Amino acid sequence: MPLAREIRLNRAERILEIAFDDGARFRLPAEYLRVESPSAEVQGHAPSERQWFGGKRDVAIVGLEPVGNYAVRILFDDGHDTGIYSFEYLYRLGREQKERWQTYLDALAARGLKRER
Repeated sequence: MPLAREIRLNRAERILEIAFDDGARFRLPAEYLRVESPSAEVQGHAPSERQWFGGKRDVAIVGLEPVGNYAVRILFDDGHDTGIYSFEYLYRLGREQKERWQTYLDALAARGLKRER
């Protein structure tokens, strides 16, 4: 698994920029990170328990806290702060961003939810 070498928060763009030692670089929007949080609140304890939230388009990251040498805790301005994002998970989110984003948009549409508040 590639190791994270650099993590930067671009507050103005609401983007988390992360670079890995294999050369991969990702720009992950706050909204995407929030709706893909690895927390039980979002993921549940089984795939059938997955929660989909609308109204997260303007969510911002207000802080990052390192968790050992393997993860970061992301603090969002909507109060969500329970997800521990391992570097492995962030790498997967970067690699799968296009597909996961479309799944999110499809899930919102199927539930009559919007990205806006």
